Amino acid sequence: MLSERVCKIKPSATLAMDTKAKAMKAEGLDIVNFGVGEPDFDTPDHIKEAAIKAIREGFTKYTAVGGIDPLKDAIIAKLKNDNRLDYTREEIIVSCGAKHSLYNIAQALYGPGDEVLIPSPYWVSYPDQVLLSDAIPVFVHTTEADSFMLKPEVLESKITKKTKALILNSPSNPTGFIYDRKGLEAIAAIAVKHNIYVIADEVYEKLVYDGHEHISIASLGKEIKARTIVVNALSKSHAMTGWRIGYAAGPKDIIKAMTNIQSQSTSNPNSIAQKAAVTALTGPQDSVGIMRAEFDKRRKFLVDGLNSIKGIRCLPPTGAFYVFPNVSALYGKKSGQRQINSSLDFALYLLEEANVALVHGEAFGDDNYIRISYATSMENIEKALTRIKEAVERLG
Repeated sequence: MLSERVCKIKPSATLAMDTKAKAMKAEGLDIVNFGVGEPDFDTPDHIKEAAIKAIREGFTKYTAVGGIDPLKDAIIAKLKNDNRLDYTREEIIVSCGAKHSLYNIAQALYGPGDEVLIPSPYWVSYPDQVLLSDAIPVFVHTTEADSFMLKPEVLESKITKKTKALILNSPSNPTGFIYDRKGLEAIAAIAVKHNIYVIADEVYEKLVYDGHEHISIASLGKEIKARTIVVNALSKSHAMTGWRIGYAAGPKDIIKAMTNIQSQSTSNPNSIAQKAAVTALTGPQDSVGIMRAEFDKRRKFLVDGLNSIKGIRCLPPTGAFYVFPNVSALYGKKSGQRQINSSLDFALYLLEEANVALVHGEAFGDDNYIRISYATSMENIEKALTRIKEAVERLG
């Protein structure tokens, strides 16, 4: 018999769709994969060279559980320079990706009966990580009319005596929107007032557009910083998804607890990847700007293309590399014997009839939408838009 805990969760919908798309591609089908959130750029050469050097120098043994000091120091410098945040080594942990950092936080902070506020739409792993810690995910609905931003009065109405934390993702996966200073200040005031933690997932902070600025909520004052655990990674900013390096910064006692948990699960992150991460943070950052500029071009082209298709409405996102178009106007329509009644129906229709893979919005907490990642070439985006348009036109 499996544990009751594992029966509460489900596999990641984004990885499941990616797996199905790759299986179809392996069968010889020409699949355009919009499903997975992974930069299509290669890891910059100077980062790769740092890893090769580490191997040649024999840096292939266990390290300190929470990360090597040079990497912690590089993270400390990054947080100070980019986010105006001051931390010590004891307030930093390096993990096997940001997802691992978030899991460690859940295990360290949440317990049976605790409630964790999750703005909806949400990244697919947040609720399941809460459930794995025997806590209760409480969803706080956001709307397209508000650019999927939390309204302070709605947030506060969800807080109870059992509320332990709020997970805040900015820029957001799946919506692509970013909180401005005013919005963050309102959330910070509520968190301080009710003495709840804020888990600030900032992995897309380097990918912002249209003159917007990423602001870390922890930088808004001592009181909110004392209640915030900042989570970040190199996966999206430096095209290092497979290297599995993420980190968290926060109160010393929480970081120590996370380190103890990590010591009993994975031990240290990959030693070679840690050396590469030092170079990623301290070396040239030109590649980050190049990626951002290319994503921006794709973003604009994709949004324009989707809005030209009757029945699809797409707000232009301000960050990350996702769009979250509303496709609910297509529900009830048919193609032959196939009827579209949900985001999953539409996602499967596009995959099986148009060879375009994306993720249904229900997996992110809102069935009126689909998520499209534009971390793929402009050629693929053009091809997919043509296929989506033709598939939608076949619906009647």
